[in-house]
Amino acid sequence: MPAKLPAMPLSEHVVNDYQTVRLSLKAHPMGFLRERYAAQKFITADKLPHVRDGKRVSMAGLVLIRQRPGSAKGVCFITLEDETGIANLVVWPDVFDKQRKIVMGARLMCVHGIIQKDVDDGVIHLVARKLEDHTHMLRHLSDELMPSTLNQGDGAGSWRPPAAAHPRDVDVIPKSRDFH
Repeated sequence: MPAKLPAMPLSEHVVNDYQTVRLSLKAHPMGFLRERYAAQKFITADKLPHVRDGKRVSMAGLVLIRQRPGSAKGVCFITLEDETGIANLVVWPDVFDKQRKIVMGARLMCVHGIIQKDVDDGVIHLVARKLEDHTHMLRHLSDELMPSTLNQGDGAGSWRPPAAAHPRDVDVIPKSRDFH
């Protein structure tokens, strides 16, 4: 008789998709974290066109691309993606220098900045003032949404793989495609 396994949560499907094909057609990882960010008044990429020029906003997303072309005089351009679309970040050299580790290493980035719109071209940038590495939040894709296997009667606890080698760790989200 075949074993009856519990249904795999959608977040677990997404994690497995990212592990194997580096994307998912089922859902976006940010969708599972949206409630937390919405509670902090973070906006989504699809709202950027409706925000007035010069307004301060906060947003979070997966880092797709980092670019720091030689012709840009030290300016770094980052493309973030959330479940609603993409956002173009501008990181000026002074912010880049102060927050280099975050700029270069975060897979899930939180940005606090100012909306800059070019009316003629219709281009919208979020000029970063402060960046935060929220990569640790990606662990919530599986650990928090997964039911615990521990019961009060489990004196020694049930078997779980070591946290550092857990296959659903943060490296599930592919690294960005960076160009320098």
